[in-house]
Amino acid sequence: MIKALPEFPWSALAPLRDRAARHPDGIVNLALGTPVDPAPEIVQQALCSAADAPSHPATEGTPALREAAAAYLSRRFGVAAEAGAVLPSVGTKELIAWLPTVLSVGPGDLVAYPELSFPTYDVSARLAGATPVPVNLDHGLPEPAPRVLWLNTPSNPDGRVLSADRMREIVSWCRERGVLVVNDECYLEYGWEQEPISILHPEVCGDSHTGVLAVHTLSKRSNLAGYRAGFITGDPRVVQEMLEVRRHAGLILPTPIAAAMTAALADDTHVELQRERYARRRAQLRPALEARGLRVDHSDSGLYLWVTRDEPCWDTAAFLADEGILGAPGSIYGRPGENHVRLAVTATDERIASAVARLAR
Repeated sequence: MIKALPEFPWSALAPLRDRAARHPDGIVNLALGTPVDPAPEIVQQALCSAADAPSHPATEGTPALREAAAAYLSRRFGVAAEAGAVLPSVGTKELIAWLPTVLSVGPGDLVAYPELSFPTYDVSARLAGATPVPVNLDHGLPEPAPRVLWLNTPSNPDGRVLSADRMREIVSWCRERGVLVVNDECYLEYGWEQEPISILHPEVCGDSHTGVLAVHTLSKRSNLAGYRAGFITGDPRVVQEMLEVRRHAGLILPTPIAAAMTAALADDTHVELQRERYARRRAQLRPALEARGLRVDHSDSGLYLWVTRDEPCWDTAAFLADEGILGAPGSIYGRPGENHVRLAVTATDERIASAVARLAR
């Protein structure tokens, strides 16, 4: 039985959005980490070339896609993933939301996740009828042990990065107790002051991926949020179990999207270009916020600045909205975020420049 779901977090932003939209120069929406830059040309061409796709696609994706994903993980992150253990998904939010259910987690089971995190980890437990358990990873791991432990490093919203040593400790703890540990690695390409590491790296999990999964999306890496393109990999046994259930449920990536993903995963040039864009916007926005009296905490990686004025987050968000800048109050992400606001660096150059100018005034 599905446990009661929380209010959809972005619905609560409507009053702030209206307040920010009244600014004479219009709203600067930094509340959502949604890409605004073009999808890479090579990806668009691949999508169009595969547009004539009358047949049903395979749930496991094409061999070319699975091989491209494995090669990408090896090339970019030093991960030796098996192509046969790659499973594409219709974006990664649906994958995260339904993972416990797909793996027969249910009533009486626990699903743990960082107490400051993306709301969908909590929702994944509720959809399965399991009990969601927020945990402070700085203070230890939950007892009794959960069936699933979600990680998100680099973290949304605060950009913190778990070290290889800490991740290795967590993986070891989970293996000793039979806990499946899953890291959402959607921001792995965006390390700034601190370089993140995949949970599937040998320094973290050794030579085996037993009991360990990693979730990857092309939304942030390749500006493909509108394509709904992602995949999961790691423990081959668990991936196979997920594949069988997803076959029955019809959770299948469309053929043109599979072709687009294959092209995106094989190309690093567009990723470096996007990194440069985000680095430039970040370098402009951060000092402007600090000059206006906001402190930036953590934010060592990822696509957000985690800011505070040491006051309730909704007060800080209202202060920013009066400048026409919409941020996401940190309480959306859990109790530890009650004094912070998350600001994305994914707006256009023009909107970032407008925000900087407003803060300077």
